[in-house]
Amino acid sequence: MPLYLIELTTTTGDRPAVEAAIAEVARQAAALGGELIESQVARGLSPVYVVIEAASCAGLRLDPAALPGVSAIAGPDEVRLVGAGLDDVKAAKRTVGYLVEWDIPDEIGMEDYLARKKAKAPLYAEVPEVSFLRTYVREDTSKCLCLYAGPDESAVRRARAAVSTPISRLYALDQEGERG
Repeated sequence: MPLYLIELTTTTGDRPAVEAAIAEVARQAAALGGELIESQVARGLSPVYVVIEAASCAGLRLDPAALPGVSAIAGPDEVRLVGAGLDDVKAAKRTVGYLVEWDIPDEIGMEDYLARKKAKAPLYAEVPEVSFLRTYVREDTSKCLCLYAGPDESAVRRARAAVSTPISRLYALDQEGERG
C-alpha cells in the first residue's frame, strides 16, 4: 500500500492537543483500512509530520477547524520510503533526534534523486556520530524529509555537508511526542 505524508501546523504548546490531532489522523487512516506508520513532532510542537499507509487517502476528512490547536494541514502527499524497510520502521523504537526538510530542485526527478542518494550515502561515514535513519521523499520529488539520530544540530549539519545536500529546514524533534 502507498505511504502518505500529512503535515500539521499547530498553534498550541499543548501536548494533549497535538496528541489528539495525531490520534485523529490515525483513526481516520484506520477507518480507510490503513495505519499510522509514524509521527514526528518538532520540539516546539510544530510542525508535526504524520506518515500513514493506506490504499487511498480519498476518504480522509482532515479539517483544521475540527482539530484543536491545528491551524493548517498540508497533504496527504504520497511519499516513498528510502533507506529503511517499512517493516523495520514499524518495528523500530529507535530515537529520532532531527528532521531535515529539503525542497528538491525541479530538475531533480525521482530516478536522479535515488541515484544521488545511493552514491552519496557512504559519505555519511565521515560524520560517525550521526546516523542517517530514513527518508520520505514525495513522489513528485518536490520535498524530502530525512530523519537522523545525532548528538546535536551542528553534527547533523556536518552530515548533510558530507553528502553535499542542502537543508531547507531543520528541526530538533520532541522525544516525548515521538511515535513510531
